Amino acid sequence: MKKRSNIFLDLASHFLLIIATIIAVFPLVWIFISSIKSKGELTQFPTRFWPKIFTLDYFTHVINDLHFIVNIKNSVWIALATTVIAIIISSMAAYGIVRFFPKLGAIMSRLLVTTYIFPPILLAIPYSIAMAKVGLTNSLIGLIVIYLSFSVPYAVWLLVGFFQTVPIGIEESARIDGANKFTIFYRIVLPIVAPGIVATAIYTFINAWNEFLYALILINDTNKMTVAVALRSLNGSEILDWGDMMAASVIVVLPSVIFFSIIQNKIAGGLSEGSVK
Repeated sequence: MKKRSNIFLDLASHFLLIIATIIAVFPLVWIFISSIKSKGELTQFPTRFWPKIFTLDYFTHVINDLHFIVNIKNSVWIALATTVIAIIISSMAAYGIVRFFPKLGAIMSRLLVTTYIFPPILLAIPYSIAMAKVGLTNSLIGLIVIYLSFSVPYAVWLLVGFFQTVPIGIEESARIDGANKFTIFYRIVLPIVAPGIVATAIYTFINAWNEFLYALILINDTNKMTVAVALRSLNGSEILDWGDMMAASVIVVLPSVIFFSIIQNKIAGGLSEGSVK
């Protein structure tokens, strides 16, 4: 009887998870299917779920005619630069906090997280003034600096927890074998905390890719706009073409979906697996 009850609970749990997954995924599927419909099918009523004719005309128009490819390059450059710099700074800072300043570092990491108490809009005016004084308004570098100010504190706080899982015995053994501090950090510690670094990098990349507020405030050149601002500009046009909007939305959302899928494979498992000397 108990076994039957467990089977029923498992089936019910799986059923609810399947329903929740369908609800969560359906908007993304609808956007993608709508982006490959022909113009007549997209505006007809009642609309069809599955298109009769598949076409990539909307993607071609968005990328070539609306120059969306330029916005994609801007977002890729900003997101990658922010991610690489943030990971380098935060990994070294987190390791230093854990190994060299454990007590002071715990206080510092908590203070860093308190920066997230303030909503981004509250800092828009101070950031705008600061960027104007250093000549980084309407600059991709200025956006990267701002994104780093938000990404690095959280990345440090997140990586501190990962570095704390590294057994000190491994580092002491390497030190006895003659390895210096940088070698220990680069060749021994970083591979152990690789799942945490990958997860932090993906989080940083997605945040930089999807950020809208500061990209809208600081960038006024269409050739320097990010994909988030370019997508919003399509909505602000006099005649809204839903096909272009759907195709552009797929281009914007697709990297986030891919990176979130990668997270599941990288975070699973013990952080110290395979760390035996």
